[in-house]
Amino acid sequence: MSNQDIFVSLKFSHDKEVQELNKEHLGKDVPTDVLSFKMDEQREDGSLYLGDIIVNMDQAKRQAKEYGNTVEEELAQLAEHGVLHLFGVHHEGDEH
Repeated sequence: MSNQDIFVSLKFSHDKEVQELNKEHLGKDVPTDVLSFKMDEQREDGSLYLGDIIVNMDQAKRQAKEYGNTVEEELAQLAEHGVLHLFGVHHEGDEH
């Protein structure tokens, strides 16, 4: 990887918006914990806009309780998960 600057957009949202985006873009009418939308846009200044990450705070709160994390830890893990998706790391069985 080069030394160019790489940018992502990170938004913290809630069940309703995440469910709408999941349905519109992935055909799944349910909220999920994180969505990633890869852009790979080269900017005029030489930087790369990698894409958008939307983290569902409502789901993060539920998962934090389930996994024994703080909400902050869960939000950080979900943001990291979203970045991994933008770099091409996907779940086994994902269609990418």
